[in-house]
Amino acid sequence: MTTRQFEPGIVPGRLPAEDYCHAFADTAPPLTDHAARVAADRCYFCYDAPCTTACPSDIDVPLFIRQIATGQPEAAAVTILSQNIFGGMCARVCPTETLCEGACVREVAEGKPVEIGLLQRHATDKLQAAGVHPFTRAERTEFSVAVVGAGPAGLSCAHRLAMKGHEVTVYDARLKPGGLNEYGIAAYKAPGGFAHKEVAWLLQIGGITVLENWQLGRNGTLEDLLEEHDAVFLGMGLSGVNALSIPGAEYATPATDYIAALRQAEDLSTLPVGRRVVVIGGGMTAVDAAVQAKLLGAETSSIVYRRSQPEMPASLHEQDHAQTHGVQIVPNATPVAICKEEGGLVVEFARTATRDGKMTVLEDTIRIEADQVFTAIGQTLGATPEGLTITGGKIAIDAQGRTGLAKVWAGGDCATGGEDLTVTASAEGRDAAEDIHAFLMGA
Repeated sequence: MTTRQFEPGIVPGRLPAEDYCHAFADTAPPLTDHAARVAADRCYFCYDAPCTTACPSDIDVPLFIRQIATGQPEAAAVTILSQNIFGGMCARVCPTETLCEGACVREVAEGKPVEIGLLQRHATDKLQAAGVHPFTRAERTEFSVAVVGAGPAGLSCAHRLAMKGHEVTVYDARLKPGGLNEYGIAAYKAPGGFAHKEVAWLLQIGGITVLENWQLGRNGTLEDLLEEHDAVFLGMGLSGVNALSIPGAEYATPATDYIAALRQAEDLSTLPVGRRVVVIGGGMTAVDAAVQAKLLGAETSSIVYRRSQPEMPASLHEQDHAQTHGVQIVPNATPVAICKEEGGLVVEFARTATRDGKMTVLEDTIRIEADQVFTAIGQTLGATPEGLTITGGKIAIDAQGRTGLAKVWAGGDCATGGEDLTVTASAEGRDAAEDIHAFLMGA
């Protein structure tokens, strides 16, 4: 029994050792075979399926659900993975409530959609647990491609190129491949080392070499890659974070850094957490940081967002998840200063209001005591090679993923393709690979 749960400051081991496994257990346990068949039977198998239209990776949702309903989950997995090689992770982290399930006709009619996410997980887990990789490489070509970044976009691109017979080298700045899936999502969304296992499964296709701890600009240049390879795909994500520009900002820690440390911790009881935690921001990262702080034993964990709660970037599902785990959401408050005082920190916020569509800072202020302050106010593109066009803080690409530089494509969070979601990144990597293949083959 621990005596540290209510200890002031930032300390590890706030919970009994056995409580960590329970706290970080799978939030959405998998369906049994029987439950999957029952869930699949609720699908209308729409001909012009709005769920498929709503999926950024264009998965044929009615087809894979019918395959589950007829006792063919492995075939369903192939249907899914043919469009989205990260179908297993996306089944866990996709905001299905605003994508496929949000568009489901049963959601519109009954307020209870077909459980598409859980069904997708059921199928992909079956296939991966069996150790089966259903894709094979085409006859090897003479071409090689460099992929910068081993996240969803980069690995999706690499997998599709390997299927086409090309040799692919993936260059990644981290010590482990996986990108956001490995370092950036809440541990309870994909427990048991799932992200690592999924990457290992993906690499079974062959023809992909991963070079870790290799950063563009530090270990080599874009010109170096173009000299060695026939094409380059940039999928390095967003490596920077927006910084607070207020007095005392040095007392805050980027939430992304803390989430990454948590994801890589072998023993969660060794990870220090504050008794009182404040997270500044309103997106998915803010929710992940605040909820996990509570799961690690923080007495209070608060998300403070500068606009109203309905305007928060985090989905309603994520907001509800945070609040049911004891996280307090404080809307309409923007940080003014972080002060170090005896016994910890105090974060001062100014109240805000939306007037004529614009946020207005009011004179009223509030003060929230904290031991630990995290910032989750957006991520930024890191250093990029010269010659790339940057639009809105991201690499500009066309519909095929081509940049303004010859033989250079980009996709995922670092590019201007779409929403910063795993499913979108995977789709962009896949589509860029198809265009790279066409280019290499002279099509």
